[in-house]
Amino acid sequence: MNESETQHLRRCIELATEALEAGDEPFGSVLVSAEGKVLVEDRNRIANGDSTRHPEFALARWAAENMTPDERAKATVYTSGEHCPMCAAAHGWVGLGRIVYVSSSEQLTTWLADLGVGTPPVRPLPIQTIAPDIPVEGPIAELDEEVHALHRRLHGGK
Repeated sequence: MNESETQHLRRCIELATEALEAGDEPFGSVLVSAEGKVLVEDRNRIANGDSTRHPEFALARWAAENMTPDERAKATVYTSGEHCPMCAAAHGWVGLGRIVYVSSSEQLTTWLADLGVGTPPVRPLPIQTIAPDIPVEGPIAELDEEVHALHRRLHGGK
């Protein structure tokens, strides 16, 4: 991880914090071009009852509408948490490139169990189970505890 990538991941954590403070689950994502330019960013927006409003899904839709297939393939999505199956599929269908995530689905599952939170309605699976050709990096050990702290805040843990 270079300094620029760490900054993108820190921005994802800031967006996840914004989501939490707005009453949403703490997830945030940033789409970065091959040249290192931030193209778009978003946070979770599911508090209104639409559980499909994940930031990774929003970035995939934005990329499909605003980037060429070649630009998408060379872009990187940075995100606070590993994509769920819905978002991994959207990422794969749109043809986006690399994914870098702070915390994994496996970590999230463990954290939620430790906090006594029930299992989600969709089974968490690794990105590469859904979209096997996408290059993936994560979890990022030096940042994952910050994401863990956000989930503890959401679910009332210490």
